[in-house]
Amino acid sequence: MAIEMSARIGAMIVGAAALRGADPRALIDAVGFDPATAEDPDARMALTVETALWAEAERQTGDADLGLHTAELLQPGVFDVLDYAVRTAPTLRASLERLARYNRLEHDAAEFTVRDGAGRTQVDHAFRGGVPGQELGQHRHSIEFTLSSLVVIGRQLSAAPVVPIEVAFHHPAPARAAEHERVFGVAPRFSAGVNRVAFAAADMLRPVPAADPRLWRVIERHAEALLAARPVAPQSFAARIARELSTALSEGPPTLADIAARLHVSERTLQRHLREEGLSYDALLEGYRKNLALSYLADPKIGIAEVAYLLGYSEPSAFHRAFKRWTGHTPGALRSAEGGAGLS
Repeated sequence: MAIEMSARIGAMIVGAAALRGADPRALIDAVGFDPATAEDPDARMALTVETALWAEAERQTGDADLGLHTAELLQPGVFDVLDYAVRTAPTLRASLERLARYNRLEHDAAEFTVRDGAGRTQVDHAFRGGVPGQELGQHRHSIEFTLSSLVVIGRQLSAAPVVPIEVAFHHPAPARAAEHERVFGVAPRFSAGVNRVAFAAADMLRPVPAADPRLWRVIERHAEALLAARPVAPQSFAARIARELSTALSEGPPTLADIAARLHVSERTLQRHLREEGLSYDALLEGYRKNLALSYLADPKIGIAEVAYLLGYSEPSAFHRAFKRWTGHTPGALRSAEGGAGLS
C-alpha cells in the first residue's frame, strides 16, 4: 500500500514555489498534481507525488534550500486541525506532544518521537518503524521543511526566541549550509543516523501566550474523531525489518532467516517483498547498522567497544573496518571531529 499524505502538503509546495518564481501551471503540468484538489479536506496524495513536487519545484526556482524557505512561510491553519491542536497548547513541550499524537491526520507514515533527558527535549522524525525516510523516497526538502517548521512554529508561539541546541539530518550535507545555520541558529550535523532537532528543556516549558484551553477542548474532540477514522497504513517490509533489527542486533548479526522467522514469513516471501520495494536484506542491515553507529557515536557516554556490541559485532575491530568502509573514517576519528572542528 502506497504511503499517502494530505493534499494540503502538495498545495503548500506549489504555493511556496510560486512565491520563489516558479510558474504554478508549469509545475502542475510537470508533476500532474493540481493544488485545487486540496480544497477537499480529505484529499490525499502519494509520497511519490510529494517527492516529484519538491524536485520539480527546486528545478524551476533554482532554490537549493526550498524546504527551509517554505517553512519560513508557514502561517496558522495550513495544516488544518493538526495546526490548531499544536497552536492552542499551553507550552511548547505540550505542542510537540500534540504534534506526535495527531500528525497521522496529515501523513500516513511520518512519526515524531519526543524524549526528555539531560536538560533537553529532542524530537526525532522518521517513518513508522524507525526508518529515517530517505530510503522510502522522502525528498531532502521534505525532511528539511519538517525539522525547520518545528523551529519556525516554536518561534511563532513563544514570546521569546527559540534556538535549538542540536539539529541532525540523515541525508548528506548539501554544497552549502549557510541557510541552514541562518534558519536554525545552529550548524546542523549531516549524514547522521537520525533526523533530529533538540531544544533546551527550559525553553520548551515556556508558556504559550496565545494558548486557549477552551478552544483546545473543542479541537481535541474533533481531532480524536478524525484520528479514529483514519486507517493505520500497513508498514513496509523495510520498516518491519528495521523494527526487528532494533531488538535482534545485540544477539549478533541476524540472518535473513532469523528476521523471516521473527516476521512469521518464509525467507522466499521476505525476499520477494523486499524486491518489490527495490531493496535487499544485506543493504538494509548495512544501512541500519551505519545509522545506529552514527547515532550512538554522537553520544560520548557510549564507548566505542559498546557501540560495536550494540551493533552485533563480536569484535571491535570488525566494527572499525565496517565503519571505515561506510564513512572513510574510524569511529574514534569521527567522534573526535564531532567534538572539535570537524573532519576535513
